[in-house]
Amino acid sequence: MKVLGISGWSGAGKTTLLADLIPLLVARGVKVSTIKHAHHDFDIDRPGKDSYRHREAGASEVLISSAKRYAVMHELRGAAEPTLDELLTRLSPVDLVLVEGFKTSSHAKIEVWRAAVGKPMRQPDDPSIIAVASDAAIADLPVPVLDANRPQQVADFILTWLAGDTDADKGEARRGAAE
Repeated sequence: MKVLGISGWSGAGKTTLLADLIPLLVARGVKVSTIKHAHHDFDIDRPGKDSYRHREAGASEVLISSAKRYAVMHELRGAAEPTLDELLTRLSPVDLVLVEGFKTSSHAKIEVWRAAVGKPMRQPDDPSIIAVASDAAIADLPVPVLDANRPQQVADFILTWLAGDTDADKGEARRGAAE
């Protein structure tokens, strides 16, 4: 499985870009899964539901299943948060795992950067960034600059990266040298 992060500061448009990219990649025959990191307490269950009651009663894991999907909720109960590598082992094999968050991990990433967010670009200090997707023209970067408002352009870059015959491979080599 190839892993590619969509990284950037809060408010830069990572989720919007991902929501646009996934159907474009799937339409091109790429089997995609995602991992989303949350920086805060979150809950995917609702009070009053049976699965919520099971979890609140102390179950370590609750698996809920239907004819359309299943989900596993695993309570850490004070244990350390799993690393990205540990989480990847829990996914079924796919062509590409798109990761939102985990911006300090060493996997290959496309940085989503918008000047309006008011935060510095991470690319100069993060050798795992293989491209920057932005709403502004940016000169003199050592990686490709993609138009964040043109998801098809970003998808084309990802497809080329997946095939392994792009300048993005230099990002992979740079990442490998930094590890």
